[in-house]
Amino acid sequence: MNKQWWKGAVIYQIYPRSFQDSNDDGIGDLQGIISHLDYLEWLAVDAIWLSPIFKSPMKDFGYDISDYRDIDPMFGTLDDFKLLLQESHKRNLKVIIDQVYNHTSDQHPWFQESMASRDNPKSDWYIWVDGEKGKPPNNWLSYFGGSAWEWCENRQQYYLHLFVKEQPDLNWRNPEVVDAVMDTIKYWLDMGVDGFRFDVVNMFYKDERLRDDPKVEGRNSKVDFENYYRVFENDRPETLTALEKINDLVNQYKERVTIGEVGSPMGMPAYFLYTMPGRLDLAFNFEFKEINTYSPHKYQKLVQDTERLFQSIAWPSYVLGNHDSKRFTERFRGLKDKKEKLQVLATLLLTLKGTAFIYYGEEIGMEDALIPFDKIVDPAGKNLWPDYKGRDSARTPMQWDEGDFASFSGAEPWLPVTEDYQSLNVKSQMSVSTSLLNFYRKLIMLRKSLDMIKYGAIQFVNVHNEVMAYIREYQNEKIFVLLNFSDKNIELSSSMIDEYTEILLTNKDSQTVNPIIKANEIRILK
Repeated sequence: MNKQWWKGAVIYQIYPRSFQDSNDDGIGDLQGIISHLDYLEWLAVDAIWLSPIFKSPMKDFGYDISDYRDIDPMFGTLDDFKLLLQESHKRNLKVIIDQVYNHTSDQHPWFQESMASRDNPKSDWYIWVDGEKGKPPNNWLSYFGGSAWEWCENRQQYYLHLFVKEQPDLNWRNPEVVDAVMDTIKYWLDMGVDGFRFDVVNMFYKDERLRDDPKVEGRNSKVDFENYYRVFENDRPETLTALEKINDLVNQYKERVTIGEVGSPMGMPAYFLYTMPGRLDLAFNFEFKEINTYSPHKYQKLVQDTERLFQSIAWPSYVLGNHDSKRFTERFRGLKDKKEKLQVLATLLLTLKGTAFIYYGEEIGMEDALIPFDKIVDPAGKNLWPDYKGRDSARTPMQWDEGDFASFSGAEPWLPVTEDYQSLNVKSQMSVSTSLLNFYRKLIMLRKSLDMIKYGAIQFVNVHNEVMAYIREYQNEKIFVLLNFSDKNIELSSSMIDEYTEILLTNKDSQTVNPIIKANEIRILK
């Protein structure tokens, strides 16, 4: 097996606005991240992934980029970023940056030139279509509400924006656009970044004929874009060629990783399609975070489906939450055994075959904040309220300790801190050996120490309908993982665990291997 560093790695997603504010303006920044690198080294993660930090008018909080090669002043400077790279690498932490190439900001010089006339050198760098004002070219809708087409008086044409109107879509069918993107990727590779997360990577190319999206028969969602199959703005075959071109460039550098956000109507088959040899290294498997039932059967089926699909051709990944969805802890809000259930899912995430992603705050069990409409800043939340309340609730400041604003900032943060921060924070959990935070650390350390967790095959074992059980095996060494999803003790047949003599990790007080698996217990045996 080719043991690239990202295979079996644990990658920690940082939402920079919300991790740590170093200059008391209420917004997190690069110096703030640098100040907590020791914490991330202690947690033992392999890499950090930063959501966008580039120059931006912040209409979509950094996903509308006006300069791909510079840092937005609210986050710091290019020198700050270089220092972050240097200090991270000192601690054996890789640094992955977000790249947004489906669209730019309307303030990007490329678009400013493109919109000026129909005959300038960049006139074809975006998707422009003739039409009559008030009558968009087709029925495509923005993911943030309303038509995906905006009228431009200068050109007397429409331009496409699959997100807010200030995010015009680039025209990937123009070779000059592709070359400009490649040059930008090379710029960051030369600087020393360890990889890229490509935003909405499956949307780069659109249907050349701009055909109307078909209606979903019988569906009448209040969120208008959910009523259509988004087949003509996604997964065009030309996108795969673009990814192969990106792969050829990135592979000229050692030890780099490419990760795609593939929000595809195809679901999991798309993750495989985009990560076949010669394309992306990884694509986010979002299926875990879509499971709302706390059921071993649903998780097991998903893992088995993933294994069948990927086999040994591509490498899977798993993620429980990210900046675009509610925190997965929400399904356990208020339960007395919440911590143990979070430990079960953490163990599942961190003992599967594949690359694992942790969203900042998951390691302490952060929940969504309850944010009223007048405090919402997410454009999707503003535009689609009350049918969709946006993504702000999962982007609140990291809870470091019991100090004012959870010691994220000395000023009022850009989003409110959750109400439970005084009892739920890093400091309070770091000093308690049985805390969720220390459990995450033990899991990650165990994963790093055992090749069978990072690289081994996985085989499921039927032991009980409320217990998820599987063997991880690599080079004739194996471990047995048992996850009790129930609130009761379960007795297994002793023959199932006879060959295992050592408990590597448990969240209970079990000292010796025995057939009684306690309520909500995780047990990893060797």
